[in-house]
Amino acid sequence: MVNLELYRVFYTVARCGSLTKAAEELFISQPAVSQAVKQLETQLGTTLFNRTHRGMELSAQGGKLIFKKVEEALNLLDGAENDLMELKTTATGVIRVGATDSIFSNILADKIAAFHERYPGVRFDLITGTTLDTVQQLKDNKCDVVFLNLPVEDKDVTLSGSVSLLSDIFVASPRFSELRGSGVPVRRLQEYPLLMMERNTVARRAVDGYLATLGITLQPDIEVANWDLMLKLAEKGMGVGCVPREYCKAELESGELFEVDVTPSLPVRAVGFALPNNVPVPYALREFIALFK
Repeated sequence: MVNLELYRVFYTVARCGSLTKAAEELFISQPAVSQAVKQLETQLGTTLFNRTHRGMELSAQGGKLIFKKVEEALNLLDGAENDLMELKTTATGVIRVGATDSIFSNILADKIAAFHERYPGVRFDLITGTTLDTVQQLKDNKCDVVFLNLPVEDKDVTLSGSVSLLSDIFVASPRFSELRGSGVPVRRLQEYPLLMMERNTVARRAVDGYLATLGITLQPDIEVANWDLMLKLAEKGMGVGCVPREYCKAELESGELFEVDVTPSLPVRAVGFALPNNVPVPYALREFIALFK
């Protein structure tokens, strides 16, 4: 296989018609250009140039036969390189983002809108699911980035630091007004109907795991798949819900729900993001992730 750089030297000499001018354009010495031409002629077994007093002219049975094809090949390669450089320095294409409905609504929506205003040429493909579902989508190359509830342990993806903190709290409607006030023992909530996320969610496992360290097990009367449904049920007085404070600010401010001040309080969790292992990050995705730093 002939070294590609020999063809590039050949093409430059043919276009310039001079070893000296080709050397200047290629930023190498004239002897190096002459040697490269001779090496290519030897490997191809034919004379590529006629040396005349006017300079270097393509030979009829060598250089002229291959010039056009070499030109086309080099242009294709240069175009491919430019495309790759553009991916690294220009925000274009599609960003496939995976997250839960709540993370999209409460954390990502504003960032996506801000990014779109700055880079209107980038399109978003939003893929919803549970944290574990979206991690699997990432591993199956159906997402470029996943924003997820932490902690998650998976060696097949690259987990990054938190982009938002979540403070799990218990909330209730005025129907349970006796729970207003400070220092409600968390054990006391066992006496009330409880609304909690499904057991297979990261959020539920985090709460259960912490309470287990206190020797407490809360058995919910209703398990739900998303926070919106939990808040609606809590507003209707169906039970005491366990939800991140960041996801129910409007309900708390309006008085439809109030925070049950339990002791001890639940620990703060985080939302982070994950990327596939050993996959280059395009410029557009790097710029989007940078919004969270």
